[in-house]
Amino acid sequence: MESLSEVEVGPCRHSRFLRPLRVHYTQNGIRKEWDFMKTHDSVSVLIYHTTRDSFVLVKQFRPAVYMCEYARQGILPSVDTTSTEADPRTRTPVQLLPASVGITYELCAGIVDKPGLSLEEIAKEEIREECGYRVPVESLQKITSYRSGVGLTGSKHTMFYVEVSDDMHVGADGGNPEEGELIEVVHLPRKDWQTFVFNECIPKTAGVNFAFMWFQDRIAPRLQAPNVS
Repeated sequence: MESLSEVEVGPCRHSRFLRPLRVHYTQNGIRKEWDFMKTHDSVSVLIYHTTRDSFVLVKQFRPAVYMCEYARQGILPSVDTTSTEADPRTRTPVQLLPASVGITYELCAGIVDKPGLSLEEIAKEEIREECGYRVPVESLQKITSYRSGVGLTGSKHTMFYVEVSDDMHVGADGGNPEEGELIEVVHLPRKDWQTFVFNECIPKTAGVNFAFMWFQDRIAPRLQAPNVS
């Protein structure tokens, strides 16, 4: 995952996942326009491992995060993305940064791109592909849904919760290589959740932080309650 070489940037004419558009509208009598990106809705799952008393996260290299670091440092090369005459095969080599600047810790997640499957069924498949656990659809508990990327995409994201144990692990985790996924499964001890959330040196998504706090409010009290027989 840390081995990275030959990084190049070029224009994107076609994408399976993104489509830039511009909306023109009148609001309060003023004519306006806004650029947005049409993309897929998505799901994520907070996975609590009951046997290990840990959260199951995924660690992976995110090219978008990696390239944003180039922009933050002011070393992202200028690429013509608007001219119809620009050759989409044109690529500009860039100075190599450590792959670690593009690695993030996230919940198991995936896009909603399988017609005919419910959100729960898509989440179940992602758990199997990314983390190697087989879970019943009915064991998935919906936490909530919300809008993500409201300034750029406005897509809808739905978050679930599920509990797993060692006997539910069927192996073959790591994501789908055909889709460019290279995922490492990480077990975070439950007792370390707060240190993890507030450590800014650990790159993570807002969804992870929200999910952990939801867990402390809704699930942790049940785990801490004494068993009464």
